[in-house]
Amino acid sequence: MALKTWKPFLTVISLQFGYAGLSIIAKFALDRGMSPHVLAAYRHIVATVFIAPFAFFLDRKVRPKMTLPTFFKIVLLGLLEPTIDQNLYYTGMKYTSATFTAAMTNVLPAFAFLMAWIFRLEKVNIKKIHSQAKILGTVVTVGGAMLMTVVKGPLVPLPWANPNDSHQDSSNPGVTPDLTKGALLIAVGCICWAGFVNLQAITLKSYPVELSLTAYICLMGSIESTIVALFIERGNPSAWAIQMDSKLLAAVYGGVICSGVGYYVQGVIMKTRGPVFVTAFNPLSMVIVAILGSIILAEVMYLGRILGAIVIVLGLYSVLWGKRKDEPSNSFSDMDKELPLSTPQVVTFSLKANAEMDTMDASVVISRPNTNESV
Repeated sequence: MALKTWKPFLTVISLQFGYAGLSIIAKFALDRGMSPHVLAAYRHIVATVFIAPFAFFLDRKVRPKMTLPTFFKIVLLGLLEPTIDQNLYYTGMKYTSATFTAAMTNVLPAFAFLMAWIFRLEKVNIKKIHSQAKILGTVVTVGGAMLMTVVKGPLVPLPWANPNDSHQDSSNPGVTPDLTKGALLIAVGCICWAGFVNLQAITLKSYPVELSLTAYICLMGSIESTIVALFIERGNPSAWAIQMDSKLLAAVYGGVICSGVGYYVQGVIMKTRGPVFVTAFNPLSMVIVAILGSIILAEVMYLGRILGAIVIVLGLYSVLWGKRKDEPSNSFSDMDKELPLSTPQVVTFSLKANAEMDTMDASVVISRPNTNESV
């Protein structure tokens, strides 16, 4: 029972570890000259090659007929996250750092709530305390992002980091760090990501096969992001060159873990927990990236960015608290409908004294009351 209860939480936490790993690997590859647009294209090409065979064979008996509205939703899904968000996210990361980027993505749940409110997908009653908490949390979250951008503050020394070794300033040739531009790109990317999460939840209601939907999203994303990369990197064929190095690792890791497995697991959890639950654990990724970034990438921490990240997290959980109050109190067993654990079924029968016991199926387990009465 304990495993059933914690299964959705453990799944999402594992997903955050995967996202944190990609932040470090992608920043390492970008600092060595990899084009963010080519990285987005390669990532989803790899994801399509990885996930398509599973979807083809495992969903062949349950895959519903593709309709025109569903196809348009998939085209839009491929445009929102794999193409627009990933291009903006990686470009913003190139102008900032892995830690800053991970902290900025904590505005995602607030943007998801705000977008759902605008399109009447989220119920808001200004007189209710939980609705006020969601609105206030959204404002606080955006304020925290602005604080991270405009306030730098003194350097916070870390025992394992060397402030004289600035990886991001020396390993990224031709790119001048720009927090304002990077924050703006990441914020716009998060808006697209929020739209993707909400649209994926809506699409799953009419096309309830997570594996096939994931494959279609990756396929459409690979086509659209490749077109964007070809246009931006036209006249620069060397941008597509890739070897057995961090660039290849970023594309393969991102495609398999974060797009292939990530989109699928996200869809499974979303059907029972909703899109806000999926994004609720983003601060964990921020903490992991902050620690690994200071060790592996020699990124330095400033007080203003730490305070901004704390404000973002406070606003995030204000939104989540209000969202939680909106939902009916359901047991955690809903998730097991999607990821079941095999357990024996026990059926209890109340039998009268003159019942024919010989006619019962031997596979049924009888639970008898512990009394002296005949059953």
